[in-house]
Amino acid sequence: MNSKKTIKSLIAGLSLSLSLSTFAQTIALDKVVAIVDNDVVMASELQQQLSLISKRLQAQNTELPPEAVLRDQVLEHLIRERLQLQMGQRAGVEISEQEISQAISRMAAGGGLSMEQFQQQLWSDGMSMAQFKDRLRKEMIINRVQKGSVNRRIHVSDQEIDNFLESQEGQFWVSPDYQLGHILISLSAGADEETVDDAKAKANDLYEQLSNGANFRELAIANSNGQMALQGGDLGWRKTSQLPSLLAEAVPNMAKGDVSSPIRSDAGFHILKLYDQRGGEETIVEQAKVRHILVKPSTILSDNEAFEKISHIREELQGGADFAELAKNHSEDIGSMLSGGDLGWSTPGQFVPEFEATMKATEVGAISEPFRSQFGWHILKVDERRQQDFTDTVIRNQAANIIGKRRFEEELPNWLQEIRDEAYVEIKLSKIAGN
Repeated sequence: MNSKKTIKSLIAGLSLSLSLSTFAQTIALDKVVAIVDNDVVMASELQQQLSLISKRLQAQNTELPPEAVLRDQVLEHLIRERLQLQMGQRAGVEISEQEISQAISRMAAGGGLSMEQFQQQLWSDGMSMAQFKDRLRKEMIINRVQKGSVNRRIHVSDQEIDNFLESQEGQFWVSPDYQLGHILISLSAGADEETVDDAKAKANDLYEQLSNGANFRELAIANSNGQMALQGGDLGWRKTSQLPSLLAEAVPNMAKGDVSSPIRSDAGFHILKLYDQRGGEETIVEQAKVRHILVKPSTILSDNEAFEKISHIREELQGGADFAELAKNHSEDIGSMLSGGDLGWSTPGQFVPEFEATMKATEVGAISEPFRSQFGWHILKVDERRQQDFTDTVIRNQAANIIGKRRFEEELPNWLQEIRDEAYVEIKLSKIAGN
């Protein structure tokens, strides 16, 4: 029998990277070390995880704890992992092959590797692509279980958002980021008037060159006395709170690509270039006020019959019938039928793609052709369109996300301890060969 298949059947697909001689030893010694509700943790899995973690700690030049301590820590980690995977299974959490492939592609691209190079890296770490996918699938299931379970316990109030936005920290997090270039013509504290004038003239000359299209980075390397001169004056991404006050006042008034006129400080004359900006801009969203009628296929109404029914309703509307009345009488969208099919003001991404595309293509006052979505056959009417400023909404959502993520990190250990306390766990760990 193929040794890889033998191992897979014995340890239920767990990731192991062992020699053939070790395989034989593991088969002989493998046993249950913990019962976790309806599942078990095997000695072979515990040994493998101990080996991987020990190697990782040694590579980081981290002193290993005593073997018994590390073993207990790893076993506890495996027990909690089992509990979360069982919760995911009961909830029907599934990760598609497409999601796995997309995640791997992102990882490879993030590391600047081709897929072939990524696979080579896995092999050098002692793991096949199949084993890596299995590990990744488990991690993604656990991630979804954690988010679904813990986020239900978190509520961020409007008052908490207000308090955060008014705080110094909140203003820092929601303020824009600027990608900046910097040139400094420095001056000593006791510089005389002539020296100051010379420095000013030099700064003005550089500003004129830059205004005429000169390369900022080249001029910074050749002329700047700033700490980042040899990097072309690049300061990277900065918030205004991370800049000296004089420069912080100038940046918000600049547009992308602008170069500031020389700015005088005690250190000398500064010239800034704004390469890019993240956040802080107005968020203007086009909204549509829409009505719709939905007809759903069913066991007594075929898809073709549903299409014919919605087409007949559209003909009535084209003939002057009242949309609200027909929606009340015929629409199967319970949420909107009583209000005459009115869906209110929409925001981008609120509806399924087929609905969004039809809504965007339909003129104000017009009635769309029948179209199909996962819910059934629709027609819609666009009553109005408007441009709405969502800047404040975006800022508040950003603040709520920051608060929510912190609460998640605080609440996750509590939730993990709760599911551990409520589970049936029997430790059968005794002396493991080699420990």
